[in-house]
Amino acid sequence: MEANKYGLALHTTTPELGLAISNFAEGNLSINSRSQTWNLERELSSHLHQYLMDFIKPQTWQDMAFIAVAKGPGGFTGTRIGMVAARTLGQQLNIPVFAVSTLAAVAWHQVKRENININININIAVQMPAQRGQVFGAIYQPAADGLGLTTLLADTAFSPEAWQEKLANYERSEYRNYQLIEAKSNLAATATSILQLAYFDWLQGKHPTWDEALPFYGQHPVDL
Repeated sequence: MEANKYGLALHTTTPELGLAISNFAEGNLSINSRSQTWNLERELSSHLHQYLMDFIKPQTWQDMAFIAVAKGPGGFTGTRIGMVAARTLGQQLNIPVFAVSTLAAVAWHQVKRENININININIAVQMPAQRGQVFGAIYQPAADGLGLTTLLADTAFSPEAWQEKLANYERSEYRNYQLIEAKSNLAATATSILQLAYFDWLQGKHPTWDEALPFYGQHPVDL
């Protein structure tokens, strides 16, 4: 990516807003990068635009090369707000929009935080509370080249019993080595992981258009 171009990530699937920006100088997220979170609760929809405008300075919208956004699972309203904002920016700026799983971001955050050795075949199982007593679950494997994750089990809503059975089956399979992570709080801080996972896709030549960015709600917002 050109040195004067940046990727911007939004995380709105919880009551917190998370933003991250980087030009990935020398392929490094820590150089010319910044991130921040705010607990906005119900003020997210009315203040998101202003927070975005203030956060990207001194960069401008014309400096953006791509947008990344947490697509869910998570809160229905917050997820929708972030997806609409990202899709609108992508359409107006004519730049790619990467929709990244909330659970994948948690998994990648764990890989980087614990510096998990990709050569020891430990997979990351992530679970997150869902509505009506269910849980969201997914399983990921760190890519062999260290550039992101391979999805072994896509984000799915399970009953607690079904999720435990799924994990038990993995223990008996070739993927038996896994680390279980619970995604409960401070998820907005994984906006940096949303940004980095999107960048890895960018490096592979993937440039999804704004209308390809779709949310994952996982459940109907109301009980039918």
